[in-house]
Amino acid sequence: MSSVDSKTSSFSSMWWMGDIRVYKDRAEPLVLRRLKNKTADSRDCYTYSVQTWQPSSSCSLLTDVFSSGQAKRQVSSNLDPWSSSPSTLQSLCPMGGGATRLCTTLIQTFKSSGAPLPLPSSYLDPHQAALTNLDPDFCLKGSSVCPPDPVELLHQCEEALGDRPPRFVRSFVPLTDGNGNSATSSPIRVMQWNILAQALGVGMDNFAQCPLEALSWSHRKFLILEEILTYRPHILCMQEVDHFHDTFQPILAGLGYGSHFCPKPWSPCLDVEGNTGPDGCALFFDESRFELLDSVNIRLSAKMIPTNQVAVVMTLRCRSTGRCMCVAVTHLKARSGWEWLRSAQGSDLLWHLQSLVQTLVGGDSDVRIPLLICGDFNAVPDEEVYRRFAASPLGLDSAYKKLSQDGLTEPEYTTWKIRATGECCSTLDYIWYTRDTLKVDAVLDMPSEEQIGPNRLPSFHYPSDHLSLVCDFSFRE
Repeated sequence: MSSVDSKTSSFSSMWWMGDIRVYKDRAEPLVLRRLKNKTADSRDCYTYSVQTWQPSSSCSLLTDVFSSGQAKRQVSSNLDPWSSSPSTLQSLCPMGGGATRLCTTLIQTFKSSGAPLPLPSSYLDPHQAALTNLDPDFCLKGSSVCPPDPVELLHQCEEALGDRPPRFVRSFVPLTDGNGNSATSSPIRVMQWNILAQALGVGMDNFAQCPLEALSWSHRKFLILEEILTYRPHILCMQEVDHFHDTFQPILAGLGYGSHFCPKPWSPCLDVEGNTGPDGCALFFDESRFELLDSVNIRLSAKMIPTNQVAVVMTLRCRSTGRCMCVAVTHLKARSGWEWLRSAQGSDLLWHLQSLVQTLVGGDSDVRIPLLICGDFNAVPDEEVYRRFAASPLGLDSAYKKLSQDGLTEPEYTTWKIRATGECCSTLDYIWYTRDTLKVDAVLDMPSEEQIGPNRLPSFHYPSDHLSLVCDFSFRE
């Protein structure tokens, strides 16, 4: 944990960073505040205030002061009387505009009364499974659980989508190594996908040619699950996930996936009315294929300053071979003009990964750890952060270059959208791998311009403005 911002790892699932957050359920709202102080010996010390809000009366207040190293244990202990009936988080409102905005929002929105809202233990420990209710659209009839059969669930998605336009037809392109050897019999399938946060899609991204109905969650959620279930990856890396707890975690857990989620500290989703919480990065792995050894959240820094971008890094052990590997998922800063920040964030992630690999290897220079890094880098191939990854001492290569005739060129696009500001067709998404320990056996091809259509992405037949990347890998001997 020394290479990771421990405070971010401990509190990333609680969605506060020195600010106020408001949680509402059928019980009366709960207001949480975190303030940073210093002890006499200059150690960081945090004051946590827990308030139950009653617009017509004064707040009841519980305050505890403790060091950051003991935060999770003491919060859990202090709130234990409330933990007997965990409840689902239904809305979250950032303070943002001062106390007046907070008070106004509370008075207008929170009408309920009753016992204080319990704080789910999953917010205290990001490694623990979320305590939420599964989206009822994915439940078996008369049950609160998801169909355990992926084929049955895929059929359910297809039925729900009904008469939608046909999905993209994409094929895997098999590859051979220099000796003419083809794919192994049991490759490791990896999917990278920015799925488009629901709050951003309807509230901020201004897709000029996409009908509003195509952006509805009631439609998109089935398209997203259909895409995942069609390719059945063993490792799934996603960005802009703002329906982790109510959709992806419970559904994929029912299909045998373990997972970890890291929300952005200041997610723009929280500024959208009706949001379901912050977006972030999620990493899923097939528990029948891999054993989880460790998982950490990283808040990426630039020149020693923490930023709003994050990464999840897992250490997995392959059950069939016994080999360990590291997998990272990230989402770097968007928009033109922030190239320097993406470069700094990429350098920080590479530093963390190098430190992790060195720790796993120890003093044995003959041990090599396979590494996968998936992400929306928001960077075209001629940008500095791309060059940093390509020249990294980790020995990284980009898998999707294998689709080109020369094996050296990225695809023409991984995202294609039309916003009010104009059309954008770019390659921003990548699957990086260590070429001395992993071999690319097959790559899923990209849909053509004709398949994508004149209105580009997202659309009724594809739920995101980014295309999924899917590759089959195998370990090198």
